[in-house]
Amino acid sequence: MSYRDTYEKWLASPALDAAEKAELEAIRGDEKEIEGRFFAPLEFGTAGLRGTMCVGLHQMNRHVIRHATQAFAEVILAEGPEAAAKGVAVCHDCRNHGREFAEEVCAVMAGNGIPTRIFESLRPTPMVSFAVREYGCIAGVNVTASHNPKEYNGYKVYWADGAQLPPQHADAVAAKMGEIDIFTGIKRMDYQEALSKGLVTIMGEETDEKFLANVMAQATDKAVVAKVADKFKMVYTPFHGTGHKLIPEALKRLGMKHVICVPEQMKIDGDFPTVVSPNPENPEGFALAVELANKEGADFILGSDPDADRIGLMVRGRDGQFIVLTGNQTGVLMLDYVIGAKKRMGTLPANATALKTIVTTEMARKVCEVNGVKMFDTFTGFKFMAEKKNALEESGEGKVIFSYEESYGYMLGDYVRDKDAVTASLVATEMAAWYYDRGMTLYDALQELYEKYGVYQEKTLNLVMPGLDGLKKMADLMANLRTKPPVDIAGYPVAEQKDYKDGSVHCVECGKDSKMELSGSNVLRYELTDGTSVIVRPSGTEPKVKVYILTKGETKESCQKEIAAIEAWANALKD
Repeated sequence: MSYRDTYEKWLASPALDAAEKAELEAIRGDEKEIEGRFFAPLEFGTAGLRGTMCVGLHQMNRHVIRHATQAFAEVILAEGPEAAAKGVAVCHDCRNHGREFAEEVCAVMAGNGIPTRIFESLRPTPMVSFAVREYGCIAGVNVTASHNPKEYNGYKVYWADGAQLPPQHADAVAAKMGEIDIFTGIKRMDYQEALSKGLVTIMGEETDEKFLANVMAQATDKAVVAKVADKFKMVYTPFHGTGHKLIPEALKRLGMKHVICVPEQMKIDGDFPTVVSPNPENPEGFALAVELANKEGADFILGSDPDADRIGLMVRGRDGQFIVLTGNQTGVLMLDYVIGAKKRMGTLPANATALKTIVTTEMARKVCEVNGVKMFDTFTGFKFMAEKKNALEESGEGKVIFSYEESYGYMLGDYVRDKDAVTASLVATEMAAWYYDRGMTLYDALQELYEKYGVYQEKTLNLVMPGLDGLKKMADLMANLRTKPPVDIAGYPVAEQKDYKDGSVHCVECGKDSKMELSGSNVLRYELTDGTSVIVRPSGTEPKVKVYILTKGETKESCQKEIAAIEAWANALKD
């Protein structure tokens, strides 16, 4: 069926209401817009779905939500009646249409005889992972587009362990979506009817309290917070999102007396009116927080993204100006702090282990090596960290105390299997208080770590390739690198070429081939002779290829010089 045929099918469907039909009629003369909305369905992957909110097959709307949920319901039902009876936990964030889409999930699950548990209102992403584990659900669904612009929404799916859907189940959902008609193949019960029949259970404060009890157990040194609480000030912003309630509450319970919240950004708003992008990776989003911190005399700023699964930190430098910490830097600081705090308190497990992704700084490995902690790499995504954590702990090989990735995500404890901004905020604040007691900011702390472990610098580049031909450009870029793998990058010789697709390793100097432990992901890695790593990976959720540059050098300046040269090489890959 052509995109034009699909467009006409949607217009003729009785499933669309008058407003939806009017929206489609309004684009009748815009062939490019019609093609963009109907050329193909949104691809369902291990991260679920993500797209802009409007009417169309390649968009996020209630019909696409119903379609994905029907397919997911059939995959759950295939596990057997006992598994399906365990139910599905449902959550949503602050985005426009979030509640509507979440209730549609419940309505379709109910139509298939599967009970659901839905939060009474928006909640942080880690709480759906927590709810799946706490209530023994078979699966979970979270309606969120994380840090994407306001036009986006998404559909994130979880399995029984509380981690995001494993590849085999994601593939099964995608296959079912290919078989089910988006309008006539849906089994649905009215949400209010499902609620009255007991097929929908509302979760509220009781679940918050269970979650917070686990979060507070991650505090290692509350005494140091109490020691500095009268003087130590911090600013917090939820960027209009779901961290607005539980993060300040957790910090209050930690013993913080001066958590100063950015008032404009404490207001729940899916249009994110005070920021261009609600992403804690972008320093411009912290403008109001910096203004408030300067006014109040705080030297520590913490922000959580709209679905509260990631945090970003800003700290005062030696010149008094605020500096953004990268996800790598924050992770290294937290890893070193957690290990040190547990050693001081005598609670570090004998087989303590940490996890990071293959694109995360190698400084984390050095921290672990020096402190006698094991370190393992995983592919990008917390579902892979969850799998590794489960495997290590079930075998007795290691007890995971900290997991993180460079894109501002951190996981602690045993009660979630995903990024968790609530717990990360607690640990980061305790860490900042500990350094404050020593007369140091987190900027000072980072310089101390560079002196102890060596100078590491990183940069992530996004080679954006939008439009209908973007996917082809991304595929061509990866194919070209495989056909002609570089023997030097920006004049720096390559020692090893690694392909995580098949796990192959080629030594450029000696010509020998070997295999890695990890395989099965479309990622290329180049180890340079000076110890720098360059990794190239297509994004799984956005139209871009990501290039990660991980350097280690004698000085920050030497690292930055090499990064600049490699950055020019990477940008040329788009041409």
